[in-house]
Amino acid sequence: MPTPRRTSPRRPRTRRLRGAVLGIALAVTTTMLSGCATPGATVLDVDAPVTITMWSGQSDQAEKLLQRLVTEFEDEHPNVTIDMSAGSSSTEELLQKLAASFAGHDSPDVSYTFGSWASQLERSGRTLDLRDVVSDPEVRWDEFSPAARATAQPTGGKVIGFPAVVDNISLLYNKTVFDRAGVAYPTADWTWSDFRRAAKRLTDTDSHTYGYGYSVSGSEETTWQLWPHLWQNGGAILSEDGERSAFDSEAGVRAVAFLRGMAVDDRSVYLDQTDTKAAQLFASDRIGMITSGPWQLSALQTAKTSYGVVQLPGTDGDHQTVSGPDLWTVFDNEDVNRAHWATEFTRWLTSAEQDERFNVAVGNLPLRSSETSSAAFRKQVAALPGLDVMQANSANARQARPTVPGYNGLSEAVGNGVARVLQGEGTPAETLRQATVAADKALRQG
Repeated sequence: MPTPRRTSPRRPRTRRLRGAVLGIALAVTTTMLSGCATPGATVLDVDAPVTITMWSGQSDQAEKLLQRLVTEFEDEHPNVTIDMSAGSSSTEELLQKLAASFAGHDSPDVSYTFGSWASQLERSGRTLDLRDVVSDPEVRWDEFSPAARATAQPTGGKVIGFPAVVDNISLLYNKTVFDRAGVAYPTADWTWSDFRRAAKRLTDTDSHTYGYGYSVSGSEETTWQLWPHLWQNGGAILSEDGERSAFDSEAGVRAVAFLRGMAVDDRSVYLDQTDTKAAQLFASDRIGMITSGPWQLSALQTAKTSYGVVQLPGTDGDHQTVSGPDLWTVFDNEDVNRAHWATEFTRWLTSAEQDERFNVAVGNLPLRSSETSSAAFRKQVAALPGLDVMQANSANARQARPTVPGYNGLSEAVGNGVARVLQGEGTPAETLRQATVAADKALRQG
């Protein structure tokens, strides 16, 4: 699939670079003299020549599109030079590069960053605060999804950047499998009970066909598929202060028990150890339903799979989904001219006009709700049917995944526990209790 990432197109990759990397660098930074940095402009002069540095974190196709936009911005603002590079050989390595740049006083002015790093980056003290910028009505901040806005404002204080990529998971169904089993297609009003009944009817042991595919790799793919179930049941991932896990609750037990019932009792779930096989089996008409996102559509078109897309089934009318927004984070290099133009460029890049030529052009969801009626997005919907449904489903991404430094450890604890339960080991209640111990330890360590 077309993707702006320099890494795998699977969106919910586990973020293995922990907060400790950034923390070590910050400790070094605080011991260094501020005089090590070259003094920057202290009085804004919008006409002064200025060079800003940008780390793009993009794949080749998206990098070329982005470079064209950078050149256009430079042409419109002759005093501005944007020194853009990938920043590192893979997007995952950018966090470590950023930590080193903080210590060396040579940070980029703008960098692509995973949303899961947002809290760490804010706590570094090296990001700009864009709250005044996004409060300008002309920015139309409310056009970004709630999850994207929350990721950009990770602790409720500073706004550290603009959304760079947005997504969500929706319900994809294989029409061939449904037709073969004589089951009516899913609708936007489906409950999880409707979903479970359909999955059971779609399952055919003789042809090795399953109703649903779910990851049991223990990775973030396993974990983030659980969060909509947790949220729809009224649960939370973290305590209100963000210091402790909160998934070990009645809502959490119900969420895991539901999936266990399908996997162990109904045997209607293909348990994917690889995070890739289920999508392949869906494309080849051996799985009836998967919950996935826009990155899946191009492969389905290539495979000529007959499919449809609806929002996730709901609980008492609640159809919440999960999203993994990433950011263009803007950094403070103690130069008001660089800060001004880094902000102006990022604001310009994430406007509807430019986003249609960047995210929409590479097959991602548009960043803004106002883009849904654009000719560029309609063209992509024609090429990737269901993309419009996924865009509308962004409204159901009402909560953001945590961006606290310990989230990776929490995710690993939950993912491994859920994987065991779905394979018939342990009970949902005891598994979540055990996961809480490891998760809270990860949160304490950061």
